[in-house]
Amino acid sequence: MDRIYYNKLIRDKIPVKIKGKGSNLETRVLSDQEFEEELIKKVLEEASELAKASSREELVSELGDIMDVLDEVRVLKNISDEELSTVREESNALKGGFKERLFLVWSSDDNYKKDK
Repeated sequence: MDRIYYNKLIRDKIPVKIKGKGSNLETRVLSDQEFEEELIKKVLEEASELAKASSREELVSELGDIMDVLDEVRVLKNISDEELSTVREESNALKGGFKERLFLVWSSDDNYKKDK
């Protein structure tokens, strides 16, 4: 049987599912530093999957996956719900939300990205 190299963070029950299908696999436990790095990569992976969702069911599933990964990052970095809520409120007060659905077509170079 051919091997497919994934080299990515997986959920805890994935090895059982793979073995249940009669396949072999190799896993290893990540160091703290590797785990943190792979969690951030997982956010990007899950966000990419969200963009590909073609039904409401897929969208809800991918949002759930993203929230799980973000929650793990929050726990790993010891960020409280209150701290996150405060930062979100401050960001909304400073930059606004998305209710007006504004799409930036162009802007003169004013270092917008650097200003935050």
